[in-house]
Amino acid sequence: MALFLSKLLPLLIYPIGLASLLLVLALVLVWRYPRLTAATILLAGLVLLVPSSAWVSDWLVQSLEWWYIPVQELPETDAIVVLGGAVRPQLPPRPWIDVMESGDRVLHGAQLYQAQKAPKLILSGGRVAWDGVDGSEAEDMAVLAMALGVPEADILQEPDSLNTRQNAVNVQQLLEREGMENILLVTSAIHMPRAMATFQHLGVEAVAAPTDILITTSDATLSAEAKILRTLPDAQSLHNFTRAMKEYVGLVVYKLRGWV
Repeated sequence: MALFLSKLLPLLIYPIGLASLLLVLALVLVWRYPRLTAATILLAGLVLLVPSSAWVSDWLVQSLEWWYIPVQELPETDAIVVLGGAVRPQLPPRPWIDVMESGDRVLHGAQLYQAQKAPKLILSGGRVAWDGVDGSEAEDMAVLAMALGVPEADILQEPDSLNTRQNAVNVQQLLEREGMENILLVTSAIHMPRAMATFQHLGVEAVAAPTDILITTSDATLSAEAKILRTLPDAQSLHNFTRAMKEYVGLVVYKLRGWV
């Protein structure tokens, strides 16, 4: 139940959830409080329109992504740790596992292994039981990593974690069992601040190796037409804003719980 509530309750404060609540409230108020109803509908519109602007969305995303941009070559470590949230399981009619946008995590982890940055690749990620899918995400990521040329013997799986905190705790225990001391931590750049804070809080010697970067330096050289279009509402911008908001909410919750 705690896991379910942790997934459900934040949805009510993200733009789509909050706007939906405000519209329901407007329906309740419409007959007796028409002016308050109009204000509630206006607020719901702003809750959707403002985050849908690429200017607003990109600013919030960049405030997270650029915390850990590497300024020099990544060092060699004992292991490369790749966090889950990267693939969908092989379920009909999918012919194979599907790689999501954050599937860059597995690709980057495999690339770092091929560059001999570490002799072991640790894949961390379970799967929520109520999804009705057998196996773990770590298992699916291992299939993808092997297809990218990483030998099965050099892959370690952590198949039980369901959030970033559990990723860190379970990987720390695995590192202790294997006698490893330092890692390259691979996850999406937008998720890296919370991931690094969680691992470092447990005393894991981690170096950030972010990937799946949404905001690049090329955004500073946009044409006038592109700048105008970026002002208009866009579903992808709203999605990116929600992802960034999720990370800030997660940082606050983790801080309150003493996890970072």
